[in-house]
Amino acid sequence: MKLLLLQPPVQDYYDTDIRLQPIGLCYLKAAVKRHLPGVDVMVRDFHAGHGRRTVRVPRELSYLTGYYHIKDSSPFSLFSTYYHFGAPYEQVGRQVAGERPDLVGISSLFSTYQEEALRCAEEIKTLLDVPVVMGGGHATALPETVLAHPAVDFVIRGEGERPLVALVKALGEGRDLRTVPNLGFKDHGRLVFNPTEDNFPIEDLSVPDVSDLDPARYGSRGRPIACIVSSRGCPFRCDFCSVHSTFGRTYRRRSNESIIREIEQRYQEGYRVFDFEDDNFAFEREQTRRLLLEIVERFPPGTLDLYAMNGLCYFGLDAELLTLMKQAGFSQLNLSLVSGNPEVCAAHRRPCTVTGFEQAAVAGFQLGMRVIGYQILGLPGESLESMAQTMTLLARLPLLLGASVFYLAPGSRLWETRGGRSDQLKLARLTALATHSELVSRDQLYTLLVTARIINFLKGLKFGENKQGIPIRDVLEQDRSFDRRTALGLRLLRTLLSEGILCASDGLQDYPLKHFKPDLFHLIWSSTGSITTLKGETVRL
Repeated sequence: MKLLLLQPPVQDYYDTDIRLQPIGLCYLKAAVKRHLPGVDVMVRDFHAGHGRRTVRVPRELSYLTGYYHIKDSSPFSLFSTYYHFGAPYEQVGRQVAGERPDLVGISSLFSTYQEEALRCAEEIKTLLDVPVVMGGGHATALPETVLAHPAVDFVIRGEGERPLVALVKALGEGRDLRTVPNLGFKDHGRLVFNPTEDNFPIEDLSVPDVSDLDPARYGSRGRPIACIVSSRGCPFRCDFCSVHSTFGRTYRRRSNESIIREIEQRYQEGYRVFDFEDDNFAFEREQTRRLLLEIVERFPPGTLDLYAMNGLCYFGLDAELLTLMKQAGFSQLNLSLVSGNPEVCAAHRRPCTVTGFEQAAVAGFQLGMRVIGYQILGLPGESLESMAQTMTLLARLPLLLGASVFYLAPGSRLWETRGGRSDQLKLARLTALATHSELVSRDQLYTLLVTARIINFLKGLKFGENKQGIPIRDVLEQDRSFDRRTALGLRLLRTLLSEGILCASDGLQDYPLKHFKPDLFHLIWSSTGSITTLKGETVRL
């Protein structure tokens, strides 16, 4: 039997450059090879490494043309062009058909990209009569919708290793499909969903098989990057998060021995950059401490470059743990704040200790880490004033603002309580500027995003003399001391502060941004007082 697992292309205004490795599919390949060694399994990535091309903005997002219509060359730019990232659908169909698989598995991780996954299934079906199984976060959250599509034969809900092994075995041996846990299938047109059961124990999962992937497609600063999953599940219950629909509500962590073995294996394969893709990497503090000590002991200083780009909860990240992270190879600290308002966080079942966040951010900075603090804009129930206060808090700390716009995620508690609908799936993305709160408008969300860009622009400036308390008027007069793009940003910021107008620039002409609300910007600007740069310098506003 021949099984082909594929990662589909995506369409959006932007794409990440790093976190593209289809680690979930590689886990599935390893599981099938371990339990069914006679099965030929291959992973095909049609997303990373296939370039991009401009495509038409979908009808559901047509309202965004007023926001993203200028190719802005300034440092404050957001988006302008809608792209297809990855191989054309026709190429996906041809290549898969050329492999002549007996079963095709398609990853459908994110609901906003579910159409791309389905288009791949359609193209494959036009060329080859082969069953298609779809899994991932979207297929788990909305299995009925996915399985109802004529190009989809099976759906797997939740973690996929054990169900996929059982499905492949059932198909190969002609067994009753009702014996396959977590499976959805069609019985003479009727949708049937088997009961869900636990996956294989996390300690029994094989190291992901990445042998089909070209390391050059997945890199950080020119070096190949390997994804590591040291745990699954999250102990928290944030109502805007959908991770529980796939990984359940039980936090499970691998032993340090197995994690170290995987890092050593990848090290022998030539990898030096590792990204821990956990939902909560440092939740078990003592185990994390021991893991970091083991890494420090086994690998020479400076050998590894470690990240946790999925975001770290700052709870428990004390000075000792952060110091060990730095020694082990963490040069960047991605901290998830969400909101600096404890009442807002409590309403969304999100733990919040602002003092703890500030302490972790400052400690990381003092250790020489590049710190990023994440804020969600537009959470239902959060006032515009509260969002502005969180942005002000982040502006004063020595970190970059990671501002993102809230969207309803299928599988989350908010999706259920706020009546999420299938026609909202394309809005489940940062770029959609989707408004699900009566307290903030789309223009205000847009303004907050751009304001975060302006603040980050100032945070990235380097004055060279470790100046403290430099007035903003002196900064704005230094445009000749910087490169052309920075000088453009300073010029546009001068205009905003003096005339109350923010413009975009295509290099030839300035264009006023009509959806940008200067009053909201000035509210944040005046209440911030000062901005701390990534070098720890202070700019007085």
